[in-house]
Amino acid sequence: MAEDNRFVIKIITPDRVFYDGLATMVEFNTTEGEVGIYKNHIPMTMIIKPGILYITDGDEQKMAALHAGFVEILKDQITILAEIVEWPDEIDLNRAEAAKERAEKRLSEKDPKTDIARAETALLRSLARISTIR
Repeated sequence: MAEDNRFVIKIITPDRVFYDGLATMVEFNTTEGEVGIYKNHIPMTMIIKPGILYITDGDEQKMAALHAGFVEILKDQITILAEIVEWPDEIDLNRAEAAKERAEKRLSEKDPKTDIARAETALLRSLARISTIR
């Protein structure tokens, strides 16, 4: 009998359990760069950076826009505690494009009062939403 290479993945936001299932691989952005996690990964925690979350189970792949949060990785389970996670059908494309334009404008104006880190994060979030839909 072949070894099951799947692990449990739980994604929890403040208002719901976004996902609770099995996966063969999970990919997402962290403050250290993009990561791909398989079963039996060394245990660790990481800080999540806005981007696209890919959940792969065999030949099936799901995508979602993943925003700030933390991930706990164990050998047979991953738990993501996220501020916001959205499936493509939950995203308003017009709103995401407007947010992208606002963030780009704030960054290009070079106003010393602009919170650059906040504007950059807003841009990353809007790009994650747009990319998840397209």
